Amino acid sequence: MSDNPSTPIDDAERIRMKRLAKLQTAERSGRTSPAASTSTLPPTQSKPLVVKPPPVSSPAKKPSPAPVVPLPVPVKKKAPSKLDLASWEHESIGFVFNVTLERSVADQTAYETVWLKHLAEEFESEGLKNTLLNADLADRILIARLELDPGAMCDDLEYLPVLASLPAQQTTFEYLVGTWKRVNATKSALLKKGYSPSDTQAALLRLEKLRELVISYTGLTLQEPEMFPQPQGRMLGPAELVAPLLSLSALSGPLLAPSSSPNTLTPSDIEQFLQDLARRFEPDNEIDGILGPVVKSLLFHESLFRPEGLGGGDASWRGVVGGLELLVSIKAIAMMITRMEEWNPASATAPTFERMALLGPLCRLGVFSREWPALGTSYFSDPAKRSRDNVESSFASLRGTLKSLQSSLFQIFNTLVRAGPEPREAVLQWFARVISLNSKRAGTHVDPETVASDSFMVNLQTILLRFAEPFMDANYSKMDRIDPLFYAQSSCINLKEETRIKATSDEAVEWERAHRNPNAPEPNFISNIFYLTVAMSHYGYLKTIQTFNNLAKHLEDLKRHLEFINGDGSWMGSPMQARVEATINQVKNEQNKIRIQQLAFQTQLCDPEFTFRSVGFTIFLSTWVIRQVDPKKTHPNPPAQILLPEEVPLSFRVLPEYIIEDIVEYFLFVVQTSPDKFEMTGKIELMTFVLTFLNCTWYIKNPFLKAKINDLLFMSVWGYGYEKHGVLGNLLNTHQVALEHLMPALMHFYIEVEQTGASSQFYDKFNARRNISYILKVIWNNPTHRKALSIEAKNVDKFVRFINLMMNDVTYLMNESFTELTQIHEIQVEMKDQGTWNSRTQEYRREREGMLRSLERQASSYTTLSRSTVELLKVFTAETKAPFMVPEIVDRLAAMLDYNLVALAGPKYQELKVQDPEKLKFDPKALLSDIIQVFLNLSDQPDFIRAVAGDARSFSREVFEKAADVAFRVNLKSSAEIEQLMTFVANVEEVKLALEADDDDLGEIPDEFQDPLMATIMRDPVRLPSSKTVVDRSTIKSHLLSDPTDPFNRSPLKIEDVIPDLELKARIDAFLIERRNKDKDQQDVDMTEARS
Repeated sequence: MSDNPSTPIDDAERIRMKRLAKLQTAERSGRTSPAASTSTLPPTQSKPLVVKPPPVSSPAKKPSPAPVVPLPVPVKKKAPSKLDLASWEHESIGFVFNVTLERSVADQTAYETVWLKHLAEEFESEGLKNTLLNADLADRILIARLELDPGAMCDDLEYLPVLASLPAQQTTFEYLVGTWKRVNATKSALLKKGYSPSDTQAALLRLEKLRELVISYTGLTLQEPEMFPQPQGRMLGPAELVAPLLSLSALSGPLLAPSSSPNTLTPSDIEQFLQDLARRFEPDNEIDGILGPVVKSLLFHESLFRPEGLGGGDASWRGVVGGLELLVSIKAIAMMITRMEEWNPASATAPTFERMALLGPLCRLGVFSREWPALGTSYFSDPAKRSRDNVESSFASLRGTLKSLQSSLFQIFNTLVRAGPEPREAVLQWFARVISLNSKRAGTHVDPETVASDSFMVNLQTILLRFAEPFMDANYSKMDRIDPLFYAQSSCINLKEETRIKATSDEAVEWERAHRNPNAPEPNFISNIFYLTVAMSHYGYLKTIQTFNNLAKHLEDLKRHLEFINGDGSWMGSPMQARVEATINQVKNEQNKIRIQQLAFQTQLCDPEFTFRSVGFTIFLSTWVIRQVDPKKTHPNPPAQILLPEEVPLSFRVLPEYIIEDIVEYFLFVVQTSPDKFEMTGKIELMTFVLTFLNCTWYIKNPFLKAKINDLLFMSVWGYGYEKHGVLGNLLNTHQVALEHLMPALMHFYIEVEQTGASSQFYDKFNARRNISYILKVIWNNPTHRKALSIEAKNVDKFVRFINLMMNDVTYLMNESFTELTQIHEIQVEMKDQGTWNSRTQEYRREREGMLRSLERQASSYTTLSRSTVELLKVFTAETKAPFMVPEIVDRLAAMLDYNLVALAGPKYQELKVQDPEKLKFDPKALLSDIIQVFLNLSDQPDFIRAVAGDARSFSREVFEKAADVAFRVNLKSSAEIEQLMTFVANVEEVKLALEADDDDLGEIPDEFQDPLMATIMRDPVRLPSSKTVVDRSTIKSHLLSDPTDPFNRSPLKIEDVIPDLELKARIDAFLIERRNKDKDQQDVDMTEARS
């Protein structure tokens, strides 16, 4: 054998030439060659041959010399045994290939040792008769053995026993595996004999030549399995190596491993076998053609496409995982995998990538219903009948399986990354490609068939989260290694179509151009993983959460639909009964399917370990975001100031908006589904993030995103378990940052949410303010927070605007809720009259029932919002009174309170009586109590008394007396409070009489002196700059609190822009003096006449 290693191509060509020469010789001699035989005999199964290693000769031992003296002396080491290398080589080659050139040797083993008769004849013709087998002849020996076909026709009677003794169903690959194992056995026996180092080394060199030869032919057989005779009906080529790889299941152990066979690879053999293949074929990437097809066959194994997925009794997918883990553990194979065309297929689309890419089928295994419906049905059938323990048991089983899969996937990707720079870059590009293909996945109306599956995307998220763990230490010491210029320096993530936090597309492009440095090094691995994880969360995990949330909405819709179908039950006993019952059953079946889907989603989304990692990364991300706006760029060591600079850094403005959005969305999900995950860490980071951006809302452009941050704060004080005030409730009442900045944040956002710029802003503000009301209720008993409110009240203009908006909300919400309740009352009264109701047509009844359900839904919302706003008004008027007494507030406040008191205690209060008021969240007694309390809070304010007295439309002593009577009878108020209320009413009555007398004294007021909006005499007339209209200053100030425009032409307007009309004011003042003097003169005349 030549000292120069042969290549597989050289070996293949030499084999072809030898086989061709042999065929030609066979034709000339008229003898049938095994390779040329076209007819086959029925295959006979023979037992696998187990051959012992050849005995190794050793020279006779020399006797040790007798001791000269009886004293103990050191024993001399025995001289190394002498190895007869030629004999050992002959015997070893015969054993390894299980062949002989002598018929007598074959006869002695009943032809289990194969007699190579034709090769012996060739050697004899070449003058090599009786030659010993040696490594230089090994190539010819192996080819001669491989060319034997047990199924071939042969008329050489002397040779028939040889062919008959060959294993009929043994493939070439199996034979070569057997030879490889015998090489290993021979090497092991050699090393135990203790030959001299030179002899041992010489023998090992010959064995390595045999090993290389066997491995070379193994590679060729995997590549071209038809090169040598093969049995019929057997899987050949790559499939023969896939089978032992599949045996490497994670569940395999010593007791589960297949029994050892001389011609098959056991779990203990396969790693060394693969290493030998990799070492032989790694040069010039020859390994790609040898093991590439094996990898493809393994990773597209049918077990990954079974409908049962991870469930069911067949866990063959574990074998795929085990085989792949072994493959990638060998560096050359890991590098090969990331070079393969199927690693990142160019033709793949968003939905097909997970089926076409090498790791796609394995990464798409999961529990979500769209991809794996059979799994949900198997584990969660009849969810309504399952106990909580049963559901938890199913959760535990599936989560254990998911953990096993996802841990293995991370280990596989981690091993690939560590295989070298090229595989690491290939892995990063693989993740980036998935993100790029699924850029539409985060949309609101996306066909799931056009994007990647939930299982695929969430599995990738788990991998990236594990990659991110090393740089997310508790002290954030590695945060500076994240490149803030990544989006400018890397093309890994395309943000072209993404909305920025507060920058236009042109600004973002210009920023990227300004910070792109062609000579700068590529972003480091930490930066790539960080930004890839953020993007994968946006396009993958967060979309899956949205899908899960939509299931709850769908279930609620079905519930309402079922109520509509049931109606009043009049269909029972009618010809429509069968049809209606069928429809009802159909809806119930659909509800059942959705509940199964919900449980399947919860299995993954609420998995404790996965949630813990996701929360950890989101906390890290929120802290990183704060650092980007921190002028010192050191947050949280030390923490940034909550009140940020007015100027927003461009580097922050150009960031994709989804970074902020995803932080908020995920925190919202977790505080509702897994709030306990914040018990150990994360509360301070969550609070800091929320307070920073609620106090500095100008840092974010999107009004909906700002509102979601407010929603997050609201949900963070929603109780769970033993935590009465949720995740943040206790912290908001104790942490210095919250004590200082929470109240200003709530006040600021309460005002800002009035004008969001969205078409739905009018209704959106009510939800935002309801949340603020609840938060204030949680913290109100804390004197530090109340002190903060008093400090805020000193900013009169801002606080007055806040009060004005609060009153606007109370006015609108109370009016809407009372209107809805009145209509509900009317329909319920109509339905109660059974005779009249049954006389109506079915269509009429169905229409009225539908209207009733619609009104009930709307009324429930309005009553909740109005109650929370009135509660807010109650506590604020108790804490600080002066801001409520300004002219632009006090009159409107008095009128609003009077009007609602009339509705609750006036002559038409019966119209608000509805069936099951709790269902509508309507508590008239509590509402009456709160309104009375507002009157009591302000009862000592002269301006408020005057304002109530001036409300000619709604003020009524009788209504107050009726309200006082109800409040006392049902224990809403104490006798002392009732007495205080009636004293207030008496004071109002007294002032009312005085006001009426003043109005009579003024007589007829000229139109030019009257306010065009309020029809009252102006005291401080001002001219509006655009419309030129003159109004009273208090009127326009009141208007601008709610609407920053000129009420007459909608032009933008500020109170600073109005122009005092001094000339008109002087005339009005003169008019008032003249009328009062005239009235005084008249009184003097009357008194004089009375005396006379």
